[in-house]
Amino acid sequence: MLPARATTFFLACLLAYAQNLPNQEVPLAAKMSIASSLGTVSSIAADEKGVIYILQRGDKADPVIAIDHDGRVLRSWGKGMFAAPHSIRIDPEGNVWTVDAGNSMILKFTPEGRKLQEIAVGEIATGDRCAFPGLCGTTDIAFGPAGRLFISDGYGNARILEYSSGGQRVKVWGSAGTGPGQFQIPHGIATDGKMLFVADRTNARVQRFDLDGRYLGEWTQLGRPYALKFVNGALWLAGMTLNQPSSPQILKVDPSTGKVLGQIHSPGPHAIDVSADEELFATGCCGGSNAQSFSWFRRAR
Repeated sequence: MLPARATTFFLACLLAYAQNLPNQEVPLAAKMSIASSLGTVSSIAADEKGVIYILQRGDKADPVIAIDHDGRVLRSWGKGMFAAPHSIRIDPEGNVWTVDAGNSMILKFTPEGRKLQEIAVGEIATGDRCAFPGLCGTTDIAFGPAGRLFISDGYGNARILEYSSGGQRVKVWGSAGTGPGQFQIPHGIATDGKMLFVADRTNARVQRFDLDGRYLGEWTQLGRPYALKFVNGALWLAGMTLNQPSSPQILKVDPSTGKVLGQIHSPGPHAIDVSADEELFATGCCGGSNAQSFSWFRRAR
């Protein structure tokens, strides 16, 4: 068996030869009639019916906006409900969840925007413990088996939380640092139902845990990860390359080995969603080409 350092080097070499994904980028923000009203588009998600949901921070439009693949606005909601909207996710039942990095509130909505549930995570970081001004709280959510909810609290607390489907806190683990099970901005989280993958952004690694929080290992050859999604037996990652100048990328990764199966240039590293037929959705925030932009990567025809 190769030593860990040699294995990392070997996998990094494989990344350089990973095949390009056969997806064609369709910029969607430019198609919207209200494009000029958008602020930073922090996150994007798509449901099984083909509706695309964006989460944006401007004050001239609703924070949550549902559109079709032609950029037509179908509905929107959420004014006055957010401090710093950060992540939007669709659960297996089609409900829409949002994660607020300003006040650490987790909100669950119907696809039409009716609020079903809220989870006040609390214990929000303050002062110098905040990662950025106004960004002091939760970053992402993943949906485990039997309604288990896993939340990354990354902009100050450097921890992972588990909640029940009813909103009761079950477990907390993690602390600030660089060791196993420690974090520097755990920014994204995903699960395959048996394992948790955490985008440990500033540490430039993906850490792996079982669903009870036991550390299983890490990958350091995938650049600086921001967002994760598990679909069709593969882990998808949006992040930044570590070379200078760095650039945003999307990677398709074998979750058992960390081998990169495919890659594509992304408009930005901050958010990703992937449909069952492997169409991709990504934002231009933050460190990408345009913080107000977002794209659909349709399968090549």
